[in-house]
Amino acid sequence: MENTNKPHSETITLGGGCFWCLDAVFARVRGVNSVDSGYCNGHVLNPSYQDVCGGDTGHNEVVQLTFDPANISLTEILEIFFLVHDATTLNAQGNDVGTQYRSGIYFSTSEQEKAAKAFIAQLTADKVFSRPIVTEVLPLQNYSKAEEYHQDFFAKNPNQGYCVAVAGPKVAKLRKTFADRVKS
Repeated sequence: MENTNKPHSETITLGGGCFWCLDAVFARVRGVNSVDSGYCNGHVLNPSYQDVCGGDTGHNEVVQLTFDPANISLTEILEIFFLVHDATTLNAQGNDVGTQYRSGIYFSTSEQEKAAKAFIAQLTADKVFSRPIVTEVLPLQNYSKAEEYHQDFFAKNPNQGYCVAVAGPKVAKLRKTFADRVKS
């Protein structure tokens, strides 16, 4: 008998540097139904991009993914996430420096929390990275969607300097490593 209680979609929120990069990557992943750039886990309600970039709101630039667990597992999403960002640099991704660029997994269920912590523990045990993983795993709090011009930024601005230099290589890495997961 089929389990009719299994959700048709699930949401997870990830921070791994500038949200333009994660949006560019996850928008191309089969099983991911939607990607919204936003801000979370800060202390100001509905901050602006300028507020968050100032570094005083405590927010992280994130993407909120809605995905179909029948088509892609949370483990597969985490595999992609840890491939396309540096989980070993505290409050920085490349030249993007500040707490708003920290590595984070923001869960909405206890199952997601357990899966994320187990995944990080396995990466650590397998010594996948030469330095310790600094990714925070916390409950999602105070999420707000970013301004409209940040949504689908890479798709709308593929020739913009940051997109060419930073987001484009991450998309290329996705296509090379997870070719079977890329939308056609």
